[in-house]
Amino acid sequence: MNPRGLAAGALACALLTGCAQSVDPIERLGEKAAQRVRPHGPAGTPQRPYHRWGLTAPLLAAPKPPRASRAHMAAKGLPPVVSRIRTHDKVVFLTYDDGAEKDPRFVDLVRELRLPVSMFLTDSVAGPGHGHFARLRSAGASIQNHTVDHPALRGLPYAGQRAEICGQQDRLGSRFGTRPRLFRPPYGTYDTTTRRAAADCGITALVLWRASMTAAGELRYQHGANRLCPGDIVAVDPDEGTGLPLRERTVRLLRRVQADGLTVGRLEDYV
Repeated sequence: MNPRGLAAGALACALLTGCAQSVDPIERLGEKAAQRVRPHGPAGTPQRPYHRWGLTAPLLAAPKPPRASRAHMAAKGLPPVVSRIRTHDKVVFLTYDDGAEKDPRFVDLVRELRLPVSMFLTDSVAGPGHGHFARLRSAGASIQNHTVDHPALRGLPYAGQRAEICGQQDRLGSRFGTRPRLFRPPYGTYDTTTRRAAADCGITALVLWRASMTAAGELRYQHGANRLCPGDIVAVDPDEGTGLPLRERTVRLLRRVQADGLTVGRLEDYV
């Protein structure tokens, strides 16, 4: 058969039998998680990560971090307590507590979007799945301290608070090779004893939050403007079993970040 005949036969096959390959549908996250979209660009071109995760544009590049952190510049003594960072950089900081959710798709999200997230781990919650958090760390996340057993620390004696903080420092140092320097007190409660115990355990700052994303995917603000502002620390609440998957809550948050003209910075570069 001549070349024209071969081409005609191939076209007939494609039209009549469906033997031509079709573009794989792409799952998008968000309110219409099952919605399918075609990738941008020519057929067969790999879809860009931000499209694959349901974003309409890539995240803005984070600015070059400051030369020295606030914590390192602070006077010697008790570590500072921060709920937002004083900066003109258009960045917010994403933080996650406890370590109950171990969704491998969240690891993919962090890796593909290069998200500099901070994971504040509680040993009694995260301990059985440290392999998951090792993968997150390899993907670019940082591992920080959220106590051994998640008690409310305020009012406890020094020895008890030190055991909770230093004990988790030891565990995380053993498992990941480095001891954290940031600490989030459970429930956001602390006192002067907490700060003193944290300092004695090698902590350089206590990290709270100004905004939080609920398990239902809603943003709430502790004080100030009802919108994201440069320097905000955002706590993504742990799932209570009835909420949206962690990756979907994160995508919703990223959409809000983009809508406010912001991007995601690495908390450890500023604190």
